[in-house]
Amino acid sequence: QVQVVESGGGLVQAGGSLRLSCAASGSIFSINTMGWYRQVPGKQRELVAIISSGGSTNYRGSARGRFTISRDNAQNTVFLQMNSLEPEDTGVYSCYADGLSNLRSPYNVWGQGTQVTVSS
Repeated sequence: QVQVVESGGGLVQAGGSLRLSCAASGSIFSINTMGWYRQVPGKQRELVAIISSGGSTNYRGSARGRFTISRDNAQNTVFLQMNSLEPEDTGVYSCYADGLSNLRSPYNVWGQGTQVTVSS
């Protein structure tokens, strides 16, 4: 079984920064994609940023230029550096990972989420 656990959310003023971390653990043979999604009440979960095992990245339009996703493959960890935060960035940020388990079966897992609140 594979799990991911997020950390680093909190309350910040507009214009401030936060760094989210997510560590994967368990029966991991490989991790392909890791990423961050955001959900606000009444709306569907949406992509913020994803990164492949090779380092290719993709961002939601409003995150591009302000957020940076990175990963430490040796530590099975993904990070999201969020700068110039805006109140519209508020939401629950969930970590995602997919890959192969030690049994060579595919997995995709989600974390519990961490709250990010940006005050104006």
